[in-house]
Amino acid sequence: MKTVPSATDFVVVGAGIAGLRAAIELAPAGRVLVLAKREVTESATQYAQGGIAAALSDEDEIGLHLQDTLNAGDGLCNESAAKVLVEEGPERIEELIAWGTEFDRNGTKLAFTREGAHSRNRILHAHGDSTGREIGRALWLKAKALKNITLLEFEFATELCVQDGRVAGLAVMNGKGARREVHASAVLLATGGLGQVYRETTNPGVATGDGVAMAYRAGAEIGDMEFVQFHPTALYVKGAPRFLLSEALRGEGAYLRNMELVRFMPKYHEMAELAPRDVVARAIAHEMELVKSPNAVVYLDLTHLDATKVESRFPRIYKTCLDYNVDITTDLVPVRPAAHYAMGGVRTDLDGRTSLRGLFAAGEAACTGVHGANRLASNSLLEGLVFGARAAKKIREEFRDAGHHHAHAEHEVESPHKGTVTPSTEQVAEQIRDLMWREVGIVRSGSQLRHAIRELEKLRECWPQPANRAACEAANVHQVALLIARAALAREESRGAHYRTDYPLHNDAKFKKHSIVRGEQIRFE
Repeated sequence: MKTVPSATDFVVVGAGIAGLRAAIELAPAGRVLVLAKREVTESATQYAQGGIAAALSDEDEIGLHLQDTLNAGDGLCNESAAKVLVEEGPERIEELIAWGTEFDRNGTKLAFTREGAHSRNRILHAHGDSTGREIGRALWLKAKALKNITLLEFEFATELCVQDGRVAGLAVMNGKGARREVHASAVLLATGGLGQVYRETTNPGVATGDGVAMAYRAGAEIGDMEFVQFHPTALYVKGAPRFLLSEALRGEGAYLRNMELVRFMPKYHEMAELAPRDVVARAIAHEMELVKSPNAVVYLDLTHLDATKVESRFPRIYKTCLDYNVDITTDLVPVRPAAHYAMGGVRTDLDGRTSLRGLFAAGEAACTGVHGANRLASNSLLEGLVFGARAAKKIREEFRDAGHHHAHAEHEVESPHKGTVTPSTEQVAEQIRDLMWREVGIVRSGSQLRHAIRELEKLRECWPQPANRAACEAANVHQVALLIARAALAREESRGAHYRTDYPLHNDAKFKKHSIVRGEQIRFE
């Protein structure tokens, strides 16, 4: 059985699309340790249904993909990052195909579909609605074939080791709570999302914002945390998980109907069901609010579409819904929005560098500004590929002599919380998730945000000692919740996925800028 080494050249935290792509790029330069806190198959990548966007079809252009990305970002995209994404995306996709990724095809040609806010058919899928799983499979097989990569499952990174202002490794906890330090030339955070901060989420249980929380405690800059995308359509059936019902369903022609069975999206946006996700999520929230019932839902209606085509195009969704006695070809599917994707994260440049030397980040854990205030559908897998590769290339460039440095001093790793009261870890985590859903959700106000911050501050001193993974994850959820709430209170406008009833309009003069948090300070630039 493999154990965590005391030193390696590079550590990649996370084994989703960004982490694996980075590890593959790093392998020729030295020993790469990839840490997965559960099985390698348990990441947001594995659950990504919708697809991956790239301007590869004959009818598409890179410039159109760029414009769609900028439009969805609601004035806040880092245009340089968006250009990198759409320009390098096609090459990364071709690479995936060369490594064995089997995208769906019409005959010999790649099959492209369309999703919300895209002006062209540019979404590639695999096995209908299992795109992330297929890409993850191909990347994992590629990584396994490289002798310099060691992947360890059930190893949880808890803290970064900082020495003389640079990150020189990290602390790792195994399933039994035993800790040890790993020293390295560079650490790349590819820890994915933070959906578990909210009661309703499409994210897997591992998405507790670990990378953001660790980086923040180490002193790194965190950006754009107020922008959390709520996916409009998650299955809402008693006893069922909040299973994501892909935007591609609406791309194929599904309608949204309210509880009176009236199709409502045309009155909210000219693109109707294909409007940007923030618009659709808020429209659904408004329709449910009109009902004045805690059990309010809206319905996704595919009954007018060809049943055979729906079943073959979305086999995983069809089967999962059927497991909960919902036939998407004949039944109206009850749905509600759920927390889905974080546009914010550890602030990086276009090469994955954070504000701390030796620390890099890529994928959903990072914030390049590529998504602005609202991510365009199917740009997330692409982001992991493009910026995972770029971050690894920069690490190789900056640490060419990584293999010669293995003498390290031991340094202190500070515990994230030193509370004296020890309530149930899960009880506190659930309290935070309920609070965030109520007060820092799809629609926000200053009074709600201030109340949420006060309640979260009260919890600072009542944490269990982080002696196991659950306690560490709860501490991370708490830290990330505070970062989201503080950034949301500071942004006194509405933009993209951040909507405030007390500031319902854009304020370009003051807030067409990115929020940056470091320590207790928040600034916009």
